[in-house]
Amino acid sequence: MDKVDVIIPAYKPDQKFLSLIKRLECQSVPVNRIIVMNTEQKYFDRLIYGTSFQKDYHNIIVKHLAKREFDHGRTRNKGVSHSDADYFIMMTQDAVPADEYLVEKLLGQLQRKDVAVAYGRQLANEDSSEAEKYTRNFNYPDQSVVKTKADLERLGIKTFFCSNVCAAYDRKIFDTLGGFVRHTIFNEDMIYAAKAVEAGYGIAYTAEAKVFHSHDDGYRKQFHRNFDLGVSQAEHPEVFAAYPSESEGIRLVRQTVSHLRKTGHRRQIPHVILQSGCKYAGYVLGKNYRRLPGRMVTALSSDKDYWR
Repeated sequence: MDKVDVIIPAYKPDQKFLSLIKRLECQSVPVNRIIVMNTEQKYFDRLIYGTSFQKDYHNIIVKHLAKREFDHGRTRNKGVSHSDADYFIMMTQDAVPADEYLVEKLLGQLQRKDVAVAYGRQLANEDSSEAEKYTRNFNYPDQSVVKTKADLERLGIKTFFCSNVCAAYDRKIFDTLGGFVRHTIFNEDMIYAAKAVEAGYGIAYTAEAKVFHSHDDGYRKQFHRNFDLGVSQAEHPEVFAAYPSESEGIRLVRQTVSHLRKTGHRRQIPHVILQSGCKYAGYVLGKNYRRLPGRMVTALSSDKDYWR
């Protein structure tokens, strides 16, 4: 039977992380090992202190690293190096499987030899705002699709859209393509997906594989996050220059505002507009970060250690 491991970068994990682990242990297709790439040991120790975590979960490997060592690409590659499974699933610490079929549905897509990666559907948490719920449905609809090079003219940048919040990889293909880019502030998943598409593989969006994952972040956090997003696109023009994402962002804002009007949530519209302005400002500054003073770049980024 093919083995599958789950790899989770963690930083200051909380109770949601523990919920994730519990759900992973109850999957219809058993997980071989859970490999946690934890940043700063003290935070992990604080979470599990006084619990039976280590006794309850024998298939978990925890590797600790300092905050200055973390990198979105390199750290995930190190996690993969600790796995000998045929397939591995990348997840984030705040994504919780919606049911026991997450692993089964993702692996089902990878049985196709022309699919390099299969990513899951992200559902908004129950307490999310209506705007956040609509955004999740916009980016993660209820219809599955396999995207290939043939879709570039029609889908543009969305052909490469993929999320390591929950994504399964064929290990042989991953190794053949050289893994994740080794140094990036963001978008290691889309950069890999673009490489896979160019090599002739498909990217499978798997709507039946569901996780609860959403954020109602404040304006400042959205600004910093989108600054880093812009930086990653500026640093990888081979992926993003030919397929700009601005038009897709504008379409999302327009449709979200229209949805809020139609559903009686007009009070959320000013928030969406302000939030979108912060996102766009951060994104534009990030794409032009080379024109900014070094200290300003560090101040605008959410990942200060990336610039050291």
